[in-house]
Parts: sequence; C-alpha cells; structure tokens
Amino acid sequence: MSHTEIVLNEDKPTVAFAHLGCEKNRIDTEHMLGLLVEAGYNVSDNEQHATVVVVNTCSFIQEAREESVRTLVNLADQGKEIIIAGCLAQHFKDELLESLPEAKAIVGTGDYQHIVEVLKKVEKGARINRVSNTPSFVGNENLPRFRTTEQAVAYLKVAEGCDYRCAFCIIPNLRGNQRSRTIESIVAEAQKLADEGVKELILISQITTNYGKDLYGKPYLANLLHALGEINIPWIRIHYTYPTGLTSEVLSAYRDVPNVLPYLDIPLQHSHPEVLQAMNRPWQENFNSSLISQIRNQLPEAVIRTTLIVGFPGETEEHFEHLASFIQTQRFDHVGVFTFSPEIGTKAYQLPNKVERNIAESRRDRLMAIQQPISAELNQKLISTKVDVLIEKHNPETGEMIGRSKRFAPEVDGQVLLHPGAGGFQASPGSMVSARITSAGVYDLTGEVIKLLNI
Repeated sequence: MSHTEIVLNEDKPTVAFAHLGCEKNRIDTEHMLGLLVEAGYNVSDNEQHATVVVVNTCSFIQEAREESVRTLVNLADQGKEIIIAGCLAQHFKDELLESLPEAKAIVGTGDYQHIVEVLKKVEKGARINRVSNTPSFVGNENLPRFRTTEQAVAYLKVAEGCDYRCAFCIIPNLRGNQRSRTIESIVAEAQKLADEGVKELILISQITTNYGKDLYGKPYLANLLHALGEINIPWIRIHYTYPTGLTSEVLSAYRDVPNVLPYLDIPLQHSHPEVLQAMNRPWQENFNSSLISQIRNQLPEAVIRTTLIVGFPGETEEHFEHLASFIQTQRFDHVGVFTFSPEIGTKAYQLPNKVERNIAESRRDRLMAIQQPISAELNQKLISTKVDVLIEKHNPETGEMIGRSKRFAPEVDGQVLLHPGAGGFQASPGSMVSARITSAGVYDLTGEVIKLLNI
C-alpha cells in the first residue's frame, strides 16, 4: 500500500500492516485491509501513524521466520500494539502470545476473515488467540479487498492449501489441505479486476495445476483458463505449476486461450531421481527432461522458470553434478536456487546425511554462475525484436519508463527499461506499449518505445 492513508473515523484507531512473505499472503493482507476499511477503521502504510500494527508473517523457511521475528521485535521496541497474523501465528500458536507481551492477538492463516472481531476485542483490552488448528477457510469475490499492488497488476488466489506432502515443505501444516474456489467465483472476481483496469492477472495457489480437484473430482485448470479467456484482461499469468499437472490438456489451454501467457513457473526442485524420490517429488528417470521437451513441443514460445533446492540431506557430489548438467542442457529462461532449510514437522527434518551449509551455499552459487550466461544469451536474442511492455513506474532520475514484458513476472524476474524513442513517446504507469529492444543484460532489457498500445 504505497503512500496510502485512509481516515474514516477519528474515534477509531489507525491500523497499519507489515506484509511479509509470498503473494498468497499478500492477498490475505488485502482482505484484512478491506474488512477494516469496510468496518470504518483508519488504515495507513506508515507504521509511525498507527496505534496497532498487523504483521502478516511468513514461516516457510528459517530465514523467513527470522525476518518475521525481527519485524515483530522492532515494532515492540517502538511500543506498538501488535497483531500477529499469517504463517508464523499458525506455526507457533501456542507460544507467541506468551513470548511477546506486546502481541495483543494472533490470527491464523484460516482466520484472517475475523480481523475486525479480533481488533474490537483488542480495543477492549483482551488478548486473543484466533488460530484454528486446521485451516479451512478460503476467501472469495464477496470478501472485501483493498489492493496493495500497482493498479495494473493483481493477484487472484484460485485455491488455498495443498494436498501433497513434499518432504521439505511445511506449507500443508500452515495452510491446510487444498480447497478450491468455484470457476464462477474466480471469473466473478476476475471481472471485477478487469473493470478496475487490471492489465495483468496472476493466478496463484500452492499448486495451481491441481486447481479444482477437490471440487470437481479432477484438476480443472484447463476449464478455468478457457473461462477466463472471456475476461477482458490482456495478460493472465499462472504461478506454481506441479510437473505432473502439466498435461496435454493444460498445455493446450495455454496455447489456445489468447490472453494466457506461455509463461510456466515449474518448481522442479532437483533433477536426480534419488534426490527427487527422497523429496517425495516425481522422480522417474528423465521425467523432468521429458516434461520440458513436451512443453517446448506444444508451446514453442514457452518461457520457463524453475526453482531448485541444493543441499538436501543425502545430496552427493554426483547428485549435484547431475543437477548442474541438467541446468546447462535445459537452458531455462529463469532459475531460482535455494539452500535446503530443515523444517521441524517435515519428513526431511529427520533425514540423515546432512549437507554442510557452506557446501550447500557453494553449490547454490555454482548453479547461479551456470545459469547467468544462459539468461544473458536468451535475453540478447531479443535485441532488435519488438515486445509489448506493461509500464509500471518511471525512474525520476533518468526519466526512463520501467516495465515488464510477457517474459518477466513481477518481483522475481527482470525488467524492461525504456526510453521515449524517436517519436518522443511517454507512457504512464498502467499502460502498455510496443517497444524495440536495443540492449540486454543478464536479467534486464533496454529498449525504446515505438508505439502506444490501446489495450
């Protein structure tokens, strides 16, 4: 919520939010903001102006927990009243109120819809534990929402929770099992966002390729994409696809629905069958390589992002070299690499043959060193080509327009830096332009505007 303050009622306290973690968490924050605004509370993006600060926390890995704790301690040192929401509250529901006196309430991942009720009790001096043991709620288009992203970009949560049990992942413990929204509900919210001028809609859930399985008896992502093809939003991007869910039917929907971008975010995690089997991931020999070939055959324009884990217990040098070779061979457009984080409550926490952290970090650095020239070369192939760019902001020092092409997802990928070009074109944030790429780096592209698009 950039530079925003809404004062509705001087008799009500002002509430600020500190948002941490993933975009699924961001949507929960936006719903809490919407509920508070609807209830007449004052909201601000400036914690100094707030009486109460709601910290929507992340607890996915140790580093995320440490960031959440630092944020909480910093606010406590400022004398702020704190409500702890999100994954850390779900994870440590029995300890947080006791360990942090400044915390007036904790709110679980399946309980954020009660934020107004919780705040009213806090105002009366109560300390509240509103954390369900098993999260079961999922928001829909009828739940108030105050968006915090740039006006042209919106996230839409199609499902909550996860039915899979990857050995390294704590998310099912924090978010519960998968519960999907109906196609009708998702389309209704997408239409609302289109009416607000959204140009890019990003569908998210823990495993979006599993969307609808709990409702319809089988995955229904292809059906959902065809339904969303009727919505007047130029770009629809899908995050977090599970390898086995990228069926021919789903890939055909990517190809046939004009506003669905051929951008595939596939967290493969590793390449070696032994490591994948230990991770409780699809592990059959050459499964991942065959999947990438199938995608590129059905979607020649596919942009593929993957994330990988190094240092998983039992990962040998042989396993790692297999992964390094896999990266070199597959030539992904974008790669993120994480070192293994042992999470209490997961199967991997108990596994023997731990990999020393310095070795894991060295492996991460080596993978990134392999990937960077690949990314640079793929970007350089775009020089002299025309691409559509969604403008997101201006650089006040250089006057450059800064945006993204279809190849780049927000936050995790590169940017396109644009000059007005010979036509002297200037485009405002939220608009789309056609641009010619003039140079390329490892992550970002540079170009000039050649046409303003009326999209």
